[in-house]
This record gives sequence, structure tokens and C-alpha cells, in this order.
Amino acid sequence: MGWPIAEVARMSGVTARTLRHYDEIGLLPPAGIGANGHRYYEEHQLLRLQQILVLRALGVGLPEVGRILAEEIDEVDALRGHHRRLLAERDRLEALAGTVARTIAELEQSRKDGTPMTAINRPENLFEGIRPSQYQESLRDFPGHAEEVARRVAAMTPQDVEAGQRERTTQMILLAELMAAGHPADAEPVQARIDAQYRALSELRPVSADEYRAIGRSCVDNEAWRAAYETIAPGLAAYQRDAIEAYVTHRLG
Repeated sequence: MGWPIAEVARMSGVTARTLRHYDEIGLLPPAGIGANGHRYYEEHQLLRLQQILVLRALGVGLPEVGRILAEEIDEVDALRGHHRRLLAERDRLEALAGTVARTIAELEQSRKDGTPMTAINRPENLFEGIRPSQYQESLRDFPGHAEEVARRVAAMTPQDVEAGQRERTTQMILLAELMAAGHPADAEPVQARIDAQYRALSELRPVSADEYRAIGRSCVDNEAWRAAYETIAPGLAAYQRDAIEAYVTHRLG
């Protein structure tokens, strides 16, 4: 009757619990269920599982995986589509590697000159090549917010995602310009910028004062966030944290 769920889990590296979940949401029903109540899978199900795992590796959410598989009938055509996505992923990684390489070169030049990087780095898109799922992972300490971001991203086109990344970069550069101009973190121009950030967050879901304060601290404590801020300008991570702390204290109570 094919392969039992335990064997499929061993072969694919997917847990039996995940396979049962895929069945429950209609993504991967088994070929049949034995008298012992165990799920069994045949070649067709294994090929479908391969497609699911490829799409998941590319950062595609489960709802979108279901929509993609529902539209694809011929397995060869489906594999061709997955191959195209893998090539696109290769290009994404190359773009990400280029972004990191440029940052390394700038840091090495700064150290060679013996002077710190005080100028503002103005990349067009600091997050070029970074998948939405990676951004969501950086929100692991804020599961409610991460869940809402994942829901919004699932309905976005790649162009929408890139536009959002560029906007994030722009907001960081604008704050860095205020820092470079000598404005303290609690100055009105800075607080106006933080207020705009808070309102944007609140459009996703309500954000309490304590949660916003925790988000501010994560700008320094979260390694990925801190690295992004420091790429724009040294000290920007702490400046963002302090500005959010002042905003929470004086405007959110």
C-alpha cells in the first residue's frame, strides 16, 4: 500500500507531525489509511511532497503553495516551474552576496584608512535579496506581529515586497540623517519620524507601549536588526532604540 508515514518522514526529513498537518489542511492527503489508522503514501504523493518542499525552501507560504499546486496538473510542467523558481532563488542569493560584499569592502576600506565609518551609507535597497520569510524570522520575539506580516506578505507580489524593502531602507536613512545633523533622540524632528514608524506598525496590528519599547530594544539586542542599522551609520541602532524609548515615555505613557 506504499510507504507508511514514518518511512516518508525519514526519507524526506519532514516530521510525521508536519505530514499530518499537510493532510489536515488538504495540501497532501495520503493515498490511503491502513487498518491500523496509519497514513500511507504512494509515488504521486511523494512527487507532490517534493513540490511542496521546494516551494517552502523558496520561502513560499502554505496558502500560496496550495494555490500554486492547485493550478499545476502535469507533474513535468510543475517541475519546470519549480526549476524556474530555483534559478530565481540562485539570482536572489547572488544579489544578496553582492550586497554583503559591498558592505565588507566599505568596512575594510574604513579600517585601512584608520577612521570609523561616519558617513551615511545610502543603499537603494539595503534588504536586496532578503526573503520576506527571513524578515519574519527576525520577528520571532514578536509572534503576533510576525504572523500578521506573514499574512500580508502572502498576498503581495515580488514587486510589492521590493517596494516595501526600499521603504524600510529609506526610513532608516532619514533617521540617520537626523542623527548626523546632531538632533538628540528626543528632539521633535526625530520623534515625528518615530511617530510615523509607530503608526505604520499599528496599521498591521495594535502595538502596546510595552511592545513598542521592546521593539526599540531589539534594534540593539537583535543581531540582524543591529547589523542593518549599523550598515547605514554607526550608532544608528542605539539612536533608534533611544528615540523609541523617548516616544513611549512621552507619547504613549
